[in-house]
Amino acid sequence: MTRSDLVQALAERFGQLGQRDAELAVKTILSAIAQALVNGQRVEVRGFGSFTLNERAARMGRNPRSGASVAIEAKRVPHFKPGKALREQVDAGGGASRSNSA
Repeated sequence: MTRSDLVQALAERFGQLGQRDAELAVKTILSAIAQALVNGQRVEVRGFGSFTLNERAARMGRNPRSGASVAIEAKRVPHFKPGKALREQVDAGGGASRSNSA
């Protein structure tokens, strides 16, 4: 599902919400999550999951082409941990195929 699919699903589910309003709602929610992570905060959506930051230390890597050592800087990367309800819902979905073609 893409961002535009999410906007469309939101607009269809809530008839009083126009396409632009749904797009603004999705954009606002995603921006709020991103800004909270930038500020180092944890974001938890009950029943869905939580977004946190993982700290990766600086390390020495290797260029696969030349074999030369390369310094990799420390960084913070976002991490999503699904909630129990989401895990159970996905698991109950059965063996649905990953492709959308049918």
